[in-house]
Formats: sequence, C-alpha cells, structure tokens
Amino acid sequence: MSARIGIVTFPGSLDDRDAARAVHLAGAEPVGLWHDDTALAGVDAVFLPGGFSYGDALRCGAIARFSQVMDSIKRAAGAGMPVVGVCNGFQVLCESHLLPGALVRNAHLRYRNRPARLRVETDRTAWTRLYEPGTEVVFPAKHGEGRYVADEATLDELERTGRVVFRYLDNPNGSMRDIAGVTNEAGNVVGLMPHPEHAVEALTGPSTDGLGVVASVLTHLSEGVSR
Repeated sequence: MSARIGIVTFPGSLDDRDAARAVHLAGAEPVGLWHDDTALAGVDAVFLPGGFSYGDALRCGAIARFSQVMDSIKRAAGAGMPVVGVCNGFQVLCESHLLPGALVRNAHLRYRNRPARLRVETDRTAWTRLYEPGTEVVFPAKHGEGRYVADEATLDELERTGRVVFRYLDNPNGSMRDIAGVTNEAGNVVGLMPHPEHAVEALTGPSTDGLGVVASVLTHLSEGVSR
C-alpha cells in the first residue's frame, strides 16, 4: 500500500493541485484535507501548499494558524509525523511556531517570480534524506513576502545545530544568511519558500529536482515502518 500524504487546502490556496501531482508522480497517494477538518484522515505525512491563505490578511499565514486542521497537524508533528510547508505553507508553519523565525516583505519590496538556485545543506530531515549535502537544485520562487528573518541568537542556533535545510545561491529576497528553508529540532518538520512541487516534470521545468523532496519522505516513512 502506498503512503498517503495529506495536502491542506485553505481558502486562498492555489498550489494544492500542484502538490497533489508531485505526490502522485513520486508514487504516493495524495489525500485532500480541508482547513476546518478536525482529523487528518489517516495520512502518513502532510504538505502545506503555497498560495494566499485567507487573502494574506493581517500577515501571511497569521489566520491559517488558527484553522482547525492546524491543531491536528501540530499534535501530529509533535508525535513525529513529517510535515512540509512550501511558500505560504512555510509562513503558516512559522506563524504556528512549528518552525522558528518569520517571513517578511522582500528586501526590494517587489514580488519575485523566477527559478531559484539552492544548495541542500543537510540530509538529516525527513524531506531531504535522498539529497547529498552540497547538492545544487533549482526550484521556482514566487513570493512577495519571502525574506527569512530571525534574531541573531536563533540564526546562530540554526547554524550550530545544522537546521538550515536549503540556502539560496542567488538570494532573490534578502533572506538573512541566504536561508531558503529550515527544519525543527527533530527534522520531521521542514519549511521552504521556493517550490519543489513546480520542479517535478521536464516539460514544465525548470528542473525535476523537486521530486527528491517527496521521494525523501517516502523513504523516511518506509524505513520507519520497517523498524
């Protein structure tokens, strides 16, 4: 039986179908989850997609953090379930305090939509274990509020503990220390701004590098079942 990966749709989500296709192409079963669901439908992992949840009112992700489904996701993540948040999903994870730091307005104050060159910094997460550290990948970036910020103590701790997951090689938004993605202490929750789910087919490009994100979690889940 293939792994089941839940994909949350908030009012304003627009990359949920792309996430579902990436999950399908990687060999798993995408399972739709609605923002006011109180249960996670027996899924093995969760994907929080990009978009503009609740119209980005107040702050990006600030209202989505109070959705009923997020209560269940926070409990599941605390118990070890793999969770990834991309773009708006990353913002939701930070607003929910599942990840440290915040995503704020791009330093140049403009929306940026272009392929982003990244370096994978660690394979010690559920979502990157099939990448060799130091591997360069290309994922599309499309955001206006994608600049990662945190206080210096938090940034130092992320660096010291190897929790920076992806780093920009051509920083499109002014993120502190070129950080494009981070993980929690356990390595099961990962957030990143660029979109791996838009880099899964050669026809649409700009690469197929993003398949490794879902493939990694499938490997993680299969090994977890076997232990």
